[in-house]
Amino acid sequence: MAFYTEEEQTEDYLFKIVLIGDSAVGKSNLLAKFARDEFYPNSKSTIGVEFQTQKMEINGKEVKAQIWDTAGQERFRAVTSAYYRGAVGALLVYDVSRRQTFESIGRWLNELHTHSDMNVVTILVGNKSDLRDAREVTTAEGKGLAEAQGLFFIETSALDSSNVAAAFQTVVKEIFNILSRKVIQSQEFKVKDPGWMADGKTVVLQTDENQEADGGESKKGRCCSS
Repeated sequence: MAFYTEEEQTEDYLFKIVLIGDSAVGKSNLLAKFARDEFYPNSKSTIGVEFQTQKMEINGKEVKAQIWDTAGQERFRAVTSAYYRGAVGALLVYDVSRRQTFESIGRWLNELHTHSDMNVVTILVGNKSDLRDAREVTTAEGKGLAEAQGLFFIETSALDSSNVAAAFQTVVKEIFNILSRKVIQSQEFKVKDPGWMADGKTVVLQTDENQEADGGESKKGRCCSS
């Protein structure tokens, strides 16, 4: 997978991805590390919503991930809820050294499902894995919750870069794979019924709420942490 930081080329695909989770779990630093290879030890809480874009290549196709960093504070929830719309991927982040942030996962999942498509590709991210002595949530607990909710799982550290790129890549690759399967299905349908695209227009494929995403079952129990 090749990455691009320049905005010169026109992307083949544009995926909107949201970072969600309690305040101070490290969402902004995960994004900064992934997009700019930067880390801010004294990072302040995000105000409202910010986003970064990152280009990468998958199977010869250029993909642009538009990653939205949403504020975790309660007072911004009404503002940020609108930014879930159109999201096809999500990183749900908690701090392994603060159990309270792990216990909030259910609430964040409910909010994600309320304001976006139920089939959003989601990975549960246990951040700050470098804080070994301060850990309050075990890796097994994180994996167990991810399996129960049908999510991908990974533990990361924005400080030492551990698994940061892998977390974002997992989401983007799965979105791409789901989209690719839908394209193949549409092409097969076109062969069976050539008249359905008689107007020659390009069809934009979107997630079908009435059909289980092909990756829905396969992602359950697929964990990315070591």
